[in-house]
Amino acid sequence: MTSIRTILCAGAAALALTAAAVAGEADVVDVSVTAEDGGSYRFDVTVRHADEGWDHYADRFEIVGPDGTVLGTRTLFHPHVNEQPFTRSLSGVAISDNVERVTVRAGDSVHGLGGAEVTVDLPH
Repeated sequence: MTSIRTILCAGAAALALTAAAVAGEADVVDVSVTAEDGGSYRFDVTVRHADEGWDHYADRFEIVGPDGTVLGTRTLFHPHVNEQPFTRSLSGVAISDNVERVTVRAGDSVHGLGGAEVTVDLPH
């Protein structure tokens, strides 16, 4: 006979898994690119994620070249529970002259990389 304790434990486990899935993946919703002196670029990236606190929050975004090479990463060191969406910058991203377009993707502390990505043309 199944005990109430077993049922409650199973229910709690299911709720924990559901809560992790509620926040979903981090989405890049906007990107602005500015050419800097010396051939590098500044990226102003807006990320949306239903941050839940330290256990589940958007923890980075990456600038990725057409061949999949990560050209720059901005680590996000804390949750943005009450600031959604939020914009952060990454300067000094060196990109080869022959690259015309990059993709920006975000990740979170539970799902890793995923969610909506934005591909942008570089200003020359």
